[in-house]
Amino acid sequence: MKIIKHFFEFSFIIIIFIIFKIIGYKNATNFGEIIIKKLGPYFRSNYKIQKNLENSEIGNSEKERKIIINNMWGNYGRIFAEYMYIKKYRQNSLSNNINVVGQNILDEIKNSNEPVIFISGHFNNFELMAMHLEKSGIDLAAIYRPLNNKFLNPLMEKIRKNYICKKQIKKGMSGTKEILKYFKKGTSIALMIDQRVSEGISCNFFNRKALTTTIPAQFVKKFNCKVVPIYIERKNKNQFRLEILNPIKFFKNENIEIITSNLNKVLEKMIKRNPDQWIWTHDRWK
Repeated sequence: MKIIKHFFEFSFIIIIFIIFKIIGYKNATNFGEIIIKKLGPYFRSNYKIQKNLENSEIGNSEKERKIIINNMWGNYGRIFAEYMYIKKYRQNSLSNNINVVGQNILDEIKNSNEPVIFISGHFNNFELMAMHLEKSGIDLAAIYRPLNNKFLNPLMEKIRKNYICKKQIKKGMSGTKEILKYFKKGTSIALMIDQRVSEGISCNFFNRKALTTTIPAQFVKKFNCKVVPIYIERKNKNQFRLEILNPIKFFKNENIEIITSNLNKVLEKMIKRNPDQWIWTHDRWK
């Protein structure tokens, strides 16, 4: 039954993608926002989002949290539509929509020939971050989680490899070995640290324990490398501000737990800047 369900989901998404392509970028993103705002409240994850916001003490009232959730679904819809226009962002016809702050930091990293670990979360539109790093001349490999839908996943992998980041590494133990190999050859790594990982360690995240990836901390301890946070926010319907934050250099006496906890604090600050631009659907505190 699952394969039939996945096929119908895939077919529906392809039809929507075709519509997005036909009606043009601005209309597509507006349409995407409308669709997901309408459908979002009916998704199973909507209750989880409400509980996540309450437990994280984001929003001062139920009314405020409902506004955050509604805006989050709208942003989700725009990201969904923007997959059909990723090529135009890559090939510069839409690159003026991105205002980059801290480009000099990327230039320094590129010229240093020393790989770093880029970290971020699922902010909108998160795909544009790795794309910009690679366009800036950074030798980059990005870690991603394959979609559960086996019909849709090959399409999304193709989009990511062609237009976002050529070196895509599947999340998991085999992926960890692969990024280690890349890093030793001078390739920087980009990964999201906002998802629950079973092989992670329990660290505070919004004052609750959450299993958190230790990959950045392990690389810091092994290679004494820098960690570079990146943040992206949607400033209006189709404009973005992408910020490269100052590299973080940890001390040798800081252990994996301390490093991981500190990176969670960095992520928290990013989320608090625009709570409705982070994807709260993740089962982060399971």
